[in-house]
Amino acid sequence: MTNQNELDGFYEDLAAAQLIPLWTAIGDLMPSTPRSHAHAHLWSWSELCNAAERAGALVPVGRGGERRAIALANPGLGGSPFATPTLWAAIQYLNAGEHAPVHRHSQHAFRFVIEGEGVATVVNGDAVPMRRGDFLPQAGGNWHSHVNNSDRPMSWIDGLDIPFQRQIDSTFFQPGAPSDNGGDDIVVPKEHSRSERLWGRAGVRPLSHVCLDASNPLLVYRWEVTDAALAEQLELELEGVPATVSPGHAAIRFTNPVTGGDALPTIRAEFHRLRPGASTTEGREVGSSVFQVFEGRAEVAVGEQRWTVERGDVFVVPSWQSLTVVSAAGVDLFRFSDSPIMERLGLARAPLWDVH
Repeated sequence: MTNQNELDGFYEDLAAAQLIPLWTAIGDLMPSTPRSHAHAHLWSWSELCNAAERAGALVPVGRGGERRAIALANPGLGGSPFATPTLWAAIQYLNAGEHAPVHRHSQHAFRFVIEGEGVATVVNGDAVPMRRGDFLPQAGGNWHSHVNNSDRPMSWIDGLDIPFQRQIDSTFFQPGAPSDNGGDDIVVPKEHSRSERLWGRAGVRPLSHVCLDASNPLLVYRWEVTDAALAEQLELELEGVPATVSPGHAAIRFTNPVTGGDALPTIRAEFHRLRPGASTTEGREVGSSVFQVFEGRAEVAVGEQRWTVERGDVFVVPSWQSLTVVSAAGVDLFRFSDSPIMERLGLARAPLWDVH
């Protein structure tokens, strides 16, 4: 028969030696299904814009802060500036005439524009104008800055894999000088960047002026292309071509034109459109997602949470929590997730809404 005093003493000795017995911890270490610390949570676009505008009036941008970005902090993650355990989301704000300085980092990143124009992101000297609906991926290790040559401020959503890289101790950051990025503080962008001129045509791969590495050479996916692709899917459904997701639900994924894989190694980005009266099936998957409403209005259920969402609102879907979207008058949704990580690690299960 076990002597309780001896057992208690044994546990004390283990703790002093920084040892933990599996039999006391297995319930937390190996639950029967994923139990994310992240909460399903909603941020309204109005509160995000208000915070960004106040920051624009109070906080300078430049060396030290680098970016005037405000992170969306999930209430379940103990005060960390993370939207999910693997994904960072933030609203960034740049006043008229401002320049966010050049730097580079190992984290993979993107920008998504919900409204406005006038800012160019400059990647390795290539100035890329940012406009409403544009998705701008930028793989880690590339010099980049942002320049607002217009007479009005602009904000957008940033997405990065900061939490993931921080957890696995793989992060690097390096500030730079304007010369590192082609003198970007005086760049006046053209209508189409070098990246678009070379790689912005579907099905056409350039064979000259190309220096390939692990990065995605296409620095912007324009809204007019995304919009047309979604519209055509719904039009084909009306012509009798069966929908492969659910009726009235069109979806596209942003892909690397070189590899055909995801636009970023650790982040998947998609656009979803529901016609008026359509709804998604209820789905769940291993891995987390962040959604932003681009246009329209919908009723959203994430786990036990229920919200009415509209233009600009951002919400989080933690791992293995169910998601359903019901659209009354039609809705467009931008989504980014950690699906590439889960797939490469062999951990993916039950792709959301059967979108493969």
